[in-house]
Amino acid sequence: MTVSPFLDMTENLPSVLWNDSADLAELATSIQWGAVGATCNPVIAMTTLKAHSEVWAENIREYRAAHPLATEDAIGWAMVKKLSVDAAKLLEPAFEKYGGRNGRLSIQTDPRNYRDAAKLVDQAVEFSRLAKNIIVKIPVTAAGVVAIEEATYRGVSINATVSFSVAQAIAVAEAVERGLGRREAAGLAVGDMGPVCTIMVGRTDDWLRTVVERNGVDVDASICDWAGVAAFKKAYALYQERGYRTRLLVAAFRNHLHWSETMGGDVVISPPFAWQEKANASGIEAADRIHTPIDPAILEALHRIGPEFDKAYNEDGMLPMEFDSYGATVRTMRQFLQATADLEAFVRDVTLPNPDA
Repeated sequence: MTVSPFLDMTENLPSVLWNDSADLAELATSIQWGAVGATCNPVIAMTTLKAHSEVWAENIREYRAAHPLATEDAIGWAMVKKLSVDAAKLLEPAFEKYGGRNGRLSIQTDPRNYRDAAKLVDQAVEFSRLAKNIIVKIPVTAAGVVAIEEATYRGVSINATVSFSVAQAIAVAEAVERGLGRREAAGLAVGDMGPVCTIMVGRTDDWLRTVVERNGVDVDASICDWAGVAAFKKAYALYQERGYRTRLLVAAFRNHLHWSETMGGDVVISPPFAWQEKANASGIEAADRIHTPIDPAILEALHRIGPEFDKAYNEDGMLPMEFDSYGATVRTMRQFLQATADLEAFVRDVTLPNPDA
């Protein structure tokens, strides 16, 4: 019988598994492989709604009947909330076991608010009240960093997302520390909070591969498979050195390095369900590899890509005001914004079917 490397990881290493999907069937199986957390965002929500379209169409019709004046946008977000709350229930045992550090369901703030800190904070507070074990995703844009501090102060456990670089990870950790410090100064509890900072390693790789091909950089494009891993390992070392109370989370898988090279530390490994199945069939064993340095020859080749890798890898590679314009940020925000529009269109197809279809 094949043993899941993630189950082996969770039993023998400090790393934990979160399922990068809120699909209930996938999450239930992932829990058997050791998962103690899960994620929802606009892309994931659309994938789940489409995969179970008949069920969610009925949910949409029922919601509209009860809320006849609700907009398509409002109905769509109501479905995201329902999906998240249903998934959160499966994680309650882990939430109790880990005292709030795990067992959480990540729900993402509206990507259309990525430049508005006040709206991000308000929605983060609203979402945090959907269930006791919710963690709220806030993008690491310039406004998002401001929102992360304030939401943390207000008692929201945050999952910083749309993050690809060491500079963003450090900005998040410092913002969380400021928020936690303000809570402590006010005599408010912090022990049951579980902040994490995502680094979307595969999207870092994707962007740098585009740069290599677009600019004709004289390196083998396959070297980009190591870019996100290199940034993640460097960020992890800095987190450990400085004692930040935020954990790093690795996401956006493109190859096995994204999980095999990042496990071993006090981190969250968050692969999509399909990648968990691939890992189970890979024959790659769980082992502490996050503390293994990147081969200097690989790092030298990555630095030859130029400024776009330096932005991802160097601690001072970007200022917060530059986060919004980083290539990986722009591409990811555009995808999330499109998924939000697709969600509204999905609702429209249910509530106002096209008569010409």
